[in-house]
Amino acid sequence: MRRIFLALLVGLMATLPARAADRWTVDPAQSRLGFVATQGGEPFNGHFARFDADILFDPADLVASQVTVSIDMTSATTGDATKDGALPQPVWFHTALFPQAQFATTRFRRMDGNAYEADATLGIRGTEMAVMLPFTLDIDGTIARVAGELVIDRTDYDVGQGEFATGAVIGVDVRVEVELVAVRDAP
Repeated sequence: MRRIFLALLVGLMATLPARAADRWTVDPAQSRLGFVATQGGEPFNGHFARFDADILFDPADLVASQVTVSIDMTSATTGDATKDGALPQPVWFHTALFPQAQFATTRFRRMDGNAYEADATLGIRGTEMAVMLPFTLDIDGTIARVAGELVIDRTDYDVGQGEFATGAVIGVDVRVEVELVAVRDAP
């Protein structure tokens, strides 16, 4: 009798719908996707004015969580007209052929407190590389705040060619900064 009850219980649980992670919508007015690079050893800042994020996230169910971000590479701006004019060119982002970059998570890990790590694939200029983004997450009711950063080697993505292929003029390490505010969608 006990085996029959357990078999029925397992069968019933298998028919229940899996709990889906919460969907979140980024508030673009309060969010920033930025970068810090160096020229002649001096840092300069930039950001992407346009990006879209598809976020399913539940801190209690990291397996069901996933994030995909599409970045409009034509929206890169540094506030310097010379740099801003150069970034879309074939030597740098080549936005005519590669107008979008993609960030897609493959796994999340909870660290201590509000700290997490996201394994992901980052695609820029047609090249995809595995990356790991450490970030913090603070949820207050229906509002989530995420802050994280990672360092990439721009030459892994063929960003900066010709005289810029080495770090002699523009450093090869670029720090990507993520500051997001998102609102939990109603169920």
